[in-house]
Amino acid sequence: MDLLRIATRQSPLALWQARHVADLLTATHRGLRVELVKMVTEGDRILDRALNTAGGKGLFIKELEQGLLEGRADLAVHSMKD
Repeated sequence: MDLLRIATRQSPLALWQARHVADLLTATHRGLRVELVKMVTEGDRILDRALNTAGGKGLFIKELEQGLLEGRADLAVHSMKD
């Protein structure tokens, strides 16, 4: 695999985490190219109410998982709490 696509949210923390994983992978796998696949999740779109009233767990990862299932990404990086 020459190209590895990492699904990530677009928040500064999520991008930092995904870039960190990408850096670790490219440092240990010569020739590997990494592309960040930035996604907007339901949790990112909810701005008008508290997140705990919107369904709880999965608000920040469902779209990342869907991207994996659809083949748009090879792995996803997100906070464990999501």
